[in-house]
Amino acid sequence: MIAQTSTTTVKTTCPYCGVGCGVLATPQPDGSVSIAGDPDHPANFGRLCSKGSALGETLSLEGRLLHPEINGNRVGWGEALDLVATKFREAINEYGPNSVAIYGSGQLLTEDYYVANKLMKGFVGTANIDTNSRLCMASSVAGHKRAFGSDTVPGNYEDLELADLVVLVGSNLAWCHPVLYQRLAAAKANRPEMRVVVIDPRRTATADIADLHLPIQSDGDSALFVGLLAHLSRHGLADQRFVDEHTNDAEAALIVAEDWPVDRVATASGAPADDIARFYEWFAATEKAVTVYSQGVNQSAAGTDKVNAIINCHLLTGRIGRKGMGPFSVTGQPNAMGGREVGGLANMLAAHMDFTEEAIDRVGRFWGTSAVATKPGLKAVDLFAAMARGEIKAVWIMATNPVDSMPDADGVRAALRACPFVVVSDMNANTDTAREAHVRLPAAGWGEKEGTVTNSERRLSRQRPFLTLPGEARPDWWIIREVAQRLGFVAAFNYASPGEIFAEHVALSSFENEGKRDFDLSGLAGADYASIAPTQWPMRTRPMARMFADGGFFTPDRKARFVPVSPPPVIQTAPGSFVLNTGRVRDHWHTMTRTGKAARLSAHYAEPFVEINPADASRFNVRGATLVRVSNSQGSAVLRAIVTDRQLRGQLFAPMHWTEQFSSNGRIDALVRSKTDPVSGQPALKMAQCHIEPVEVRLYGFFVSAEAPKLSDGDWAIAQATGGTRGELAWFDEPLDWETWLRTSFNLPSTARIRSLVDERSGRRNYAVLDGGRLVLALYASPDPVVVSRQWATELLDAQDLSASAVLAGRPGADMPDKGAVVCSCFSVGANTIAAAITEHGCDSVEAVGRCTKAGTNCGSCRPEIRRIIDRQQASVA
Repeated sequence: MIAQTSTTTVKTTCPYCGVGCGVLATPQPDGSVSIAGDPDHPANFGRLCSKGSALGETLSLEGRLLHPEINGNRVGWGEALDLVATKFREAINEYGPNSVAIYGSGQLLTEDYYVANKLMKGFVGTANIDTNSRLCMASSVAGHKRAFGSDTVPGNYEDLELADLVVLVGSNLAWCHPVLYQRLAAAKANRPEMRVVVIDPRRTATADIADLHLPIQSDGDSALFVGLLAHLSRHGLADQRFVDEHTNDAEAALIVAEDWPVDRVATASGAPADDIARFYEWFAATEKAVTVYSQGVNQSAAGTDKVNAIINCHLLTGRIGRKGMGPFSVTGQPNAMGGREVGGLANMLAAHMDFTEEAIDRVGRFWGTSAVATKPGLKAVDLFAAMARGEIKAVWIMATNPVDSMPDADGVRAALRACPFVVVSDMNANTDTAREAHVRLPAAGWGEKEGTVTNSERRLSRQRPFLTLPGEARPDWWIIREVAQRLGFVAAFNYASPGEIFAEHVALSSFENEGKRDFDLSGLAGADYASIAPTQWPMRTRPMARMFADGGFFTPDRKARFVPVSPPPVIQTAPGSFVLNTGRVRDHWHTMTRTGKAARLSAHYAEPFVEINPADASRFNVRGATLVRVSNSQGSAVLRAIVTDRQLRGQLFAPMHWTEQFSSNGRIDALVRSKTDPVSGQPALKMAQCHIEPVEVRLYGFFVSAEAPKLSDGDWAIAQATGGTRGELAWFDEPLDWETWLRTSFNLPSTARIRSLVDERSGRRNYAVLDGGRLVLALYASPDPVVVSRQWATELLDAQDLSASAVLAGRPGADMPDKGAVVCSCFSVGANTIAAAITEHGCDSVEAVGRCTKAGTNCGSCRPEIRRIIDRQQASVA
């Protein structure tokens, strides 16, 4: 049971993506926590996605780091903190301040970020503090600053609902920002004249609401928007007053763009020329146009140029800062924006100030220090490269798992092993990164600590605690404060609460500002921290919902800059090679340290996989549901093949979530090179080149067990199930003694009776272990991928009065119908249940299926899949 502060409902903010949804958390008398969307929060108005809805299922203390550790041994806080301070001080004294670093996370609260940034840049005297936000939105930051003179998102979420044309570029909004997608889908349903264009190499779930899908090749979006700029200029659609009064360098951008007619764009992007022309015509004819972009744009070696290619089109037409218009970057993490605000990136100083002489002097006077860093520090990829070279002597990693999420993930692990002193602050005891730490510090998690976060529309919201701190866990700001004081900076870090830190953050944002800088929270000076409501910045006298409609950019002359963009060359792959695109799935988050605890979030995808086009699959002899090896000179991964025409030929897609806690060989970022954008330093996570080949498997297997197994042979992937664990297996050599293997792998007592059903002719074999009619273990093995219904088998863990014969049969009986593969995670509705609603109850629309089964009625992320099931059923009848 988790300890609670009370049973009062607490208004807080979701810890997942950058939408920043309001959450109502209500602790229950039985120790659980009820989760609901906050109907008053302007980001979500009560909606939650599948991940947010399952937050209450992720709060257990299983796997938590609850006490400080040195070299794996439990110690007291004093001993651990003394060692951290001593090792950092020794490195600084012997090798200088640039020999130490912090690598943080968009999971940190703004107050945590502020204290960490102040310590490193203001008092240690180095800018070597970067964050996993570098992997997410650094190119957007760089593009904003080149164009606007500041890292400013001009619009807000409402603009997606007010626009007549919404262009989604490199954004699978339906899965990665589901609540924002549902707001858009609802607006489109209410306004049929609204058009949606999806620009993505994959036909994702987001394309379900698209009027036009442009399946471009990787990095083809640069050419697409440079061509759009030329089209707008060629057809006289520039807002000449806006361009003349509020921008510079338009002519330079247009000179480059005029060499990109539609036919050349088609060749460079891979999209059909007629579809490109249609998109250009729609954009040209539609004043209220919003361009939403995310990781498909940012995670590129040309990401910053892509951002500016998009912004150029909006500057030329003056479609910025007004209702239903503008470029819109949606961030991937809950507080990536907050980290940008405090200066949590190595190339920022603080409060949206850069390393100018004036800003360094200003921040030094405000903080009362003469040791302010005078130049940018090492960005994430450069930081770990320097570590590998022996230049970083001490590193502190906070709330992130770079051994799995960074490019060249194996190289990152090697760099940590080469570093003389590694500190990890985390909630979790056994991440792949925490295993490399000399000191592990137990950090407070969501629901236990308080602070602020800022979402993608510049909206600041509060996270509030509703659980007591478990064990010896402490908030990150407290841990950083204690180390700072041990380093001798007592007076500057004498904070007693996050409210005090926030007040200082507010004061710095307005210090000598007078409207010269975009980031300004002066309207919150003196505010009651406990009751701060969601609000947008800049907030001098009142929040500003939109910016730049009448110019007022933050360049020296207050004019925006056009940036000439030359599209990169078309990616050339070697014969037999593929371009590997990495990303997220609907129900998981980052490296699954939180979502991996919720059984229903693993029901949709429970193992690492790769999507491949049917033609490519046929060419390389890859059959659906078999295992394949994806490899290059960097490394390899073994993944389940999903053969689908949603994927372009010559390209693969694999999710980045799986770690060594959940799979034997699913760490896909080990294959990604450390190639970065030259301006932003953001790595190109979507353009690795690789090969694919079938894996020779002797037997495939699937199991459900009441206890977590200890697996070492072959290939495996495990996931949480209600009442136990589920998993996929593959043996390259069949066990010589099945009973011994079962007892060893699943820790079965010698008294446990193992029942079996073996078909020597087919090679299939099923095993069952029961205890008093309750399932202990069911395992199904076959030379081909196991066809047993996963949903039915996992539900056996909750069943009573089971018989061995029912389990060994491997198929549901009349008393326990098979729901089919889970489609709706919010309500655990399977494909067979949805199909029955269509065929037996006459449901012919997504809405009708929802009324019958509840599927798709919460977050709505599954609605595209429901529609595909309806289409298949109707096609089979026809």
